[in-house]
Amino acid sequence: MTTAPVVETRRERARTATIEEIKATALTIMREEGTTDARFTDIARLMGMTPPALYRYFADRDELLTALIADAYDDLGRKVAESRDSVPERDIGSRWVAAAQAYRQWALSEPQQFALIFGLPVPGYVAPEEGPTTEAASRALAQLSSLFVDALQRGKLRKPILRDYDPTVDLCAHGKNDELGLVIPTDSFQAMLHAWAMLHGFTSLEAYGHLDWMTPPARDALFLSQVALAAKAAGLPAPLTA
Repeated sequence: MTTAPVVETRRERARTATIEEIKATALTIMREEGTTDARFTDIARLMGMTPPALYRYFADRDELLTALIADAYDDLGRKVAESRDSVPERDIGSRWVAAAQAYRQWALSEPQQFALIFGLPVPGYVAPEEGPTTEAASRALAQLSSLFVDALQRGKLRKPILRDYDPTVDLCAHGKNDELGLVIPTDSFQAMLHAWAMLHGFTSLEAYGHLDWMTPPARDALFLSQVALAAKAAGLPAPLTA
């Protein structure tokens, strides 16, 4: 039996559109002011609304920030997945490079969203525990961890260069096994985190201007070598040659 699609009423569509406009306006303010915060008064002014009217859509600033952070994670995850999946499944090495490049390019093209999820916490903001931001973060980062799962399933994940790990890391690895859908050996789990840290570390340095002293071609070359180093250290296969 086919289930009929749920059709929003006119009022529901109008509410959804207003919520999206509020979020878009908040991001515009953040980009213009170079911040990760936005006041309801400023949002309302740009939208031609009164500040109290915004509370019909978001209970407070924290609820709006939570929605923006979840959106940012989802946008990042979508861009990484699209880039990764543009490469044939058998070429895990090239899929890793494509995913890493998408991660970097998203951070550089969306500095406010990148800062929202990976920068300093917005003063006074506390993300809800096990809420939409946590779920969105898991979805986004799963686009990277899936490469390790796939490599392991295909028998292409080699032992990482660094095999020693602390028992506390072992506990974390066991805690994530169900979420990853496969039992990843602790040394490879640790290597996966190292790979992400290397990717994120370079991206953060560049996004916050710490590599501006290098020419763009030099940064590109350094980034690719960093990604290759991370893959080699973690035991991911090298990209297939044409």
